[in-house]
Amino acid sequence: MLVLRDHDHDGMMPGEAAGAQAPLPTPAASLDPADWAALRAQGHRMLDDMFDHLEHVKEGPLWQEAPQAIRATMRAPLPLDPSDLADVHAHFKQAVLPFHGGNIHPGFMGWVQGGGTAVGMLAEMLAGGLNANLGGRDHMPIEVERQIVAWMREGFCYPDSADGLFLTGTSQANFVATILARTRCCGASVRGGGIAEAPRLIAYASREVHGCVPRAMDMAGLGTDALRLIPVNALGQMEVEALRCQIAQDKAAGLTPFMVVGTAGTVNTGAVDDLTALAAIAHSEGLHFHVDGALAALAIFSERLAPLLAGIEQSDSIAFDFHKWGSVPYDAGFLLVRDGAWQRAAFASQAAYLTRAPSGLAGGEWWPCDMGPDLSRGFRALKTWFTLKTYGLKALGRAMEANCDLASDLARRVTAHPDLELLAPVALNIVCFTYAPRGQAGNRDINRRIVEDLHAQGKVAPSLTLIDGKPAIRAAFVNHRSTLSDVDLLIEGVLAFGARAIHTL
Repeated sequence: MLVLRDHDHDGMMPGEAAGAQAPLPTPAASLDPADWAALRAQGHRMLDDMFDHLEHVKEGPLWQEAPQAIRATMRAPLPLDPSDLADVHAHFKQAVLPFHGGNIHPGFMGWVQGGGTAVGMLAEMLAGGLNANLGGRDHMPIEVERQIVAWMREGFCYPDSADGLFLTGTSQANFVATILARTRCCGASVRGGGIAEAPRLIAYASREVHGCVPRAMDMAGLGTDALRLIPVNALGQMEVEALRCQIAQDKAAGLTPFMVVGTAGTVNTGAVDDLTALAAIAHSEGLHFHVDGALAALAIFSERLAPLLAGIEQSDSIAFDFHKWGSVPYDAGFLLVRDGAWQRAAFASQAAYLTRAPSGLAGGEWWPCDMGPDLSRGFRALKTWFTLKTYGLKALGRAMEANCDLASDLARRVTAHPDLELLAPVALNIVCFTYAPRGQAGNRDINRRIVEDLHAQGKVAPSLTLIDGKPAIRAAFVNHRSTLSDVDLLIEGVLAFGARAIHTL
């Protein structure tokens, strides 16, 4: 047990006479600065440092391994006493800033992570200053989140009954959607009796579905075995007839289908399921139709890409991330639901300490804690509101289109080169290919070493995956800063290291 007390050698507090009564505790000291001018000056230096970093991010390494000496600086005793803010900032500049994860760099293309913006960074600073809790109550930060809900309702052609809320990311949003789909199927009584008294529920998704969906089934108490993984076609889309047959088989076996999960942009290849066909099946069978749109749902705001998402407006819920193609800083996941009453039925609960009032701070008709698992909620909506208003959805859509153009260019060059092999169709912004010299089958070890070498060089950072069992170098273009020069660096790096490595095997 840690006791934060200063004792003299006799075990008494300083200034405490033997046998005397201990003095009454003094009020807690304020954590506001004694010198606001000094804090303001330091804050400006910190802000300027980040502006400098973002302005020149392409000039530095995308990633570099932190030396053990740097890592050791983070292994310090519990900080019981204060440090000067300038010293803490200097430690950040030395030990954190040069060794970040790289997703703000234009050459980052390994995982689906957005690059953020300077505007979003500033908004995050404002949100931190307000320190608002968006669990509920009557204050304007709640109205900012409601505005985002209204914009998304309009953008996805959802009805006036639709509602939604911010979450950490699509992983959590998919979990929340699973809970509300379960409640829709079983009724609100499932919240009391639990799934032990419910029928055996079955959900459906493609074999390419993100791993957070089976995890959502696990966390919801339904079990991963209750998720049927349906085969995909040559385009990576869920086989519609296979889904129809599986539902019929499960119903014949006395099971209870309750949800179909369509994917708008699979994590491996960016494939978009036939959402119109899936919606028709789900609705004809009385199933909740949820869309995992983590990667591509926001493409609805691009005139060129929106047709690929046809049918998404017929869904019952959509999960997506503003921190991916929306270029909002982490984290800013979102769930849009066709009928807000479904969310309240799944999550609203009574608590004396959350007593509502017709007026005052305890008023307000929209309390997000009624619609999801979180009572303590940060002001994620502000950086999203700033981003959407400052740049406009048309500009964000054009950035998405530019990412897709880079993917198309990379796919074309891969197809044309005799030592490279394209492993999957390019639907959006993800390209999966392998180094296969002179048409030989791609070698897993060489492709792994190629990717590791590219990371070490710090110019571009693809990732590794498997496509039909074949090793694949995966390039996902999500960053608005990426250009054709980054595609050049990727191709050149793959071919150069591959040519060297092939002779060492």
